[in-house]
Amino acid sequence: MRIAVLADIHGNVLALDAVLEDLARRGGAELTVNLGDSVSGPLWPRETFERLEALNLPTVRGNHDRRVAVDPADETMWASDVYAQERLNEAQRRVLCAQPLTLEIAPGIVAFHARPDHDEKYLLDAIVDGQLVRAPLAAIRRRLKALDPACRIALCGHSHRLELVRIPDGPVIFNPGSIGCPAYDDSTPPAHVSEQGSPHARYGIVTLGGEGRPDRFETIAVDYDHEAAARQAEQAGRSEWAHALRTGFMPG
Repeated sequence: MRIAVLADIHGNVLALDAVLEDLARRGGAELTVNLGDSVSGPLWPRETFERLEALNLPTVRGNHDRRVAVDPADETMWASDVYAQERLNEAQRRVLCAQPLTLEIAPGIVAFHARPDHDEKYLLDAIVDGQLVRAPLAAIRRRLKALDPACRIALCGHSHRLELVRIPDGPVIFNPGSIGCPAYDDSTPPAHVSEQGSPHARYGIVTLGGEGRPDRFETIAVDYDHEAAARQAEQAGRSEWAHALRTGFMPG
């Protein structure tokens, strides 16, 4: 069984389409899961929502999905959330908010956006000198306490950083990286950035072994018209997003 893992699209429908086309060229997957943060960003939130709605994928709620649903907008919403909210109708926002925090997509395989008990706290990451890096194993273990002990593969996003971690005597945790937002900054103390280091759209494929064969985890980086996405961000007044989309790094 092949499972395609999509995460952190952030309204970048061009990157999403490129990933879906690449997946089709590779023979597709029996199951495709969306790990949330689908529409928030100064790009194409409505178009992305409609594309995903047509696909009807099993999907978990990201922190930005929850924030976009806040109506009216309040001080907790970042500019990208407001941009998306203004372009979605009430029914679409309700759909985003109603998505589950966690979802068992196959026996022993659990999907969530950030942590199994929280949609906004990092699972595999620590903040060091303003950058996201891998957290110590002991910290990751503590953060997994809410995870079902029967879980053998956990799929997560949120940090936009590719990670594959096998917990000794525990699950494999797989973060495929971000499809639509290759870098971001977060001013929430302690302020930090996440940078994938290239503009590619990233996703993953998990091939379940079965009958004694090992599971296989693939990470895929897909080129697409990131310049068009950067121009869209510039038109929305978000030069830092444009820089991230072009380079995979934050300015400065």
